[in-house]
Amino acid sequence: MTRIFLAVLMLLAAMRVAVAQETPLQAILQEHAAIITKSSRTTIKPAIAAVAGSGLDRAPEVLQAWQSKDMWQRESDGLFFRAEKLDGQTYRLIDFDTGEPAGEVSKKELSQIKPNSGIRALIAVALVQFQLSDPDPARRLDALVSLDRDPNPEALAPLRASIDGEPDPALLAKKHRLERLLTIAYDSDEAARVAAIDEMSTDLGVDVRATLNPLVATRIEIFEGEIPGTANVARRLTPGKDGFDRTAAYTMLVDKGFAAPRLDPDKVREVLTAHIDGGRVGDVPVSRLDTMPARAEAYATLVAAGLAEPRATEEEIDIRLASYQFAEIYAETSAAVTTAANAALGRIATRVGVYQAADLTLDALSLASIYFLAAIGLAITFGVMGVINMAHGEFIMMGAYTGFVVQQVIPNHTASILVAIPLAFAVTFAAGVAMERLVIRWLYSRPLETLLATFGISIALQQLAKNIFGTQARPLTAPGWLDGALALNDVVSISYIRIAIFVLALIFLGVFLFIMKRTRLGLETRAVTQNRRMAASMGINPDRVNMLTFGLGSGIAGIAGVAIGLFAKVTSELGSDYIVQSFMTVVVGGVGNIWGTLAGAAMIGFFQKGVEWLNPSNTLAAQTYMIVFIILFIQFRPRGIVALKGRAAEA
Repeated sequence: MTRIFLAVLMLLAAMRVAVAQETPLQAILQEHAAIITKSSRTTIKPAIAAVAGSGLDRAPEVLQAWQSKDMWQRESDGLFFRAEKLDGQTYRLIDFDTGEPAGEVSKKELSQIKPNSGIRALIAVALVQFQLSDPDPARRLDALVSLDRDPNPEALAPLRASIDGEPDPALLAKKHRLERLLTIAYDSDEAARVAAIDEMSTDLGVDVRATLNPLVATRIEIFEGEIPGTANVARRLTPGKDGFDRTAAYTMLVDKGFAAPRLDPDKVREVLTAHIDGGRVGDVPVSRLDTMPARAEAYATLVAAGLAEPRATEEEIDIRLASYQFAEIYAETSAAVTTAANAALGRIATRVGVYQAADLTLDALSLASIYFLAAIGLAITFGVMGVINMAHGEFIMMGAYTGFVVQQVIPNHTASILVAIPLAFAVTFAAGVAMERLVIRWLYSRPLETLLATFGISIALQQLAKNIFGTQARPLTAPGWLDGALALNDVVSISYIRIAIFVLALIFLGVFLFIMKRTRLGLETRAVTQNRRMAASMGINPDRVNMLTFGLGSGIAGIAGVAIGLFAKVTSELGSDYIVQSFMTVVVGGVGNIWGTLAGAAMIGFFQKGVEWLNPSNTLAAQTYMIVFIILFIQFRPRGIVALKGRAAEA
């Protein structure tokens, strides 16, 4: 009885092994065992396709284990399993079909399947169809990203099937958009492709244009006789016309084997020289070979004798070209699809042009706001005091370095910028007051001496900055919330730093107007600007006004330095990069007028960006053209866009 019982147990065990060996996934893996273990990208595709297309619930788990190098082969019987390391060299085997443990074995009894990066990429593509409906939103997003990066026609059906059940609105929009793109590229239904093209014809995404462009790609084909009606012809070509070079057309015939090579003069001379015999080439004396017809005749005798390759004359070339039809043929066979694609690309190109103009306008406004911030302080001092301050750029530099020092003390970038702005104003305000009290006040009404003195101070401040901070550029890091850009679409975008500077410029415009219109300092400043002597007779101290005004202009320059330092290199030469633009902004706008400074900054910003757009590879040309433009502008309007009234205007 014991023997019978043991025999029954052995039979049952054998039957269990047989069933396990014949289960669907294991059977598929065994069928492709040779190419799986070989792990070659060039031969592995049938195995991946067989697992992915099996329709079995656990197929994704097999692919994931394979991709993550968790697939192992038991050497004793060649079966594949997922393996979990227990301790030391012992592994627990997990059956692919049941997901249940299938025993524990030593690592020595297993062989790990190690797919290379190319095979893992192929598996990732196969996994997309399962991940599109995965319960985990992150997996679904990863699948969409993978499919967007590597689209394929096999994913279109599972992508469509996953759309109806998608609960996440953002993922639903991504799926729908990707489905439209795949429909355009791969769907076999012509009407569906045309409808998808029409739907996406207002989308400015680069991926849309990347999908449409291959549909309108053409190649030049040669036809002997009439062009077949099945060909999707973009246009017929006539050699020598429509930009289709005659020589290039004949070269195509030669390359296709439809014609003999042309009779090249240099080649003819070389062949004739090689076959001179007794002062003759064939039957033609060398003395007669001074014209091309004679050389052609001699060459023909060599061809007839089998001593040279046949070459076509110009007359023969014309005959051969007339015997063939040339046409640009769309790679896409459907005429309806190419017509829709061309129309869509035309509409997209128009919209792109409009948005490029908007993007250029935003760039110009951004540049104008930077120039305005840099010039507003100079406009105050120049307008009120008539002082040409060549050290104004160094106050910008001092503000930027103040921001750098604050960031060394306060690591939080947001807090450091909030502290740096008022501190930069205080530092440069004090420096401006000191400069006015010690130097400028003694040089009023002496513009040449003032220019030379402030230029010397500029050099001294630059050298002082080099001695303190060195010549290496120092980082002034923007807060994290200013990273990146505001992208309205794939054409129009503007960095958050530029937006912040634009807002800062508007704020200072408002602050300046408030000071000028609503405060005593503003009233006194306007009085001194319009008539210095009359203001003094009314009890206003012009020296005090000059000091505070110079300090105010210097303080605003310091704040501009913090703003500029967020995107420019903070070096001792930072100010010199903006002093020229600042003076041009003030002069073009109108000396001493805030609205003129604003208008001048806008004009220079738009002009410079316009020139850079016309000649983007040469920024030096933009600077040169801008200077020439300003010189011409001043010839016709020497007082600037908004001329100042009062003492400054009379001067």
